[in-house]
Amino acid sequence: MNSTEIGVLVLDVLAGVGVLLVGIGVLLGMLALAKTLARVNVTLDGVDKQLENLGEPVAKTLGHVDGIADTADRTLARLGGVATSLEDVAASVSQTAQLAKNALTPAIVNMGMTVTGISSGLRRLVTGKKTTDPSQQE
Repeated sequence: MNSTEIGVLVLDVLAGVGVLLVGIGVLLGMLALAKTLARVNVTLDGVDKQLENLGEPVAKTLGHVDGIADTADRTLARLGGVATSLEDVAASVSQTAQLAKNALTPAIVNMGMTVTGISSGLRRLVTGKKTTDPSQQE
């Protein structure tokens, strides 16, 4: 064997040993990863058990909250109806007040004119004058 063949043989052996060492390193890395994932799996199992224990009380609480929200919704709907009724009553009262004003205004004006006429007549009766116009007085 010559030195080049020995060099190639040594190079092949070293390459094989290097690949073997890389394989052993990957194997050790995968074993460490498997241990870590096993611990994570145990932790996740514990979390699952805790969530199972919490699931029923949370469901009951959400049921109560849903009932309260439903009651609040119904109450708000009733209040909306009451507000609508109050608005209708207020509109009716306003309309009634307007009708009363429209009905009483002419009567009050007529009453004022009547009082004016009566007072004018009484003044003429008391003073003995036939007219209230100062230019036509005797």
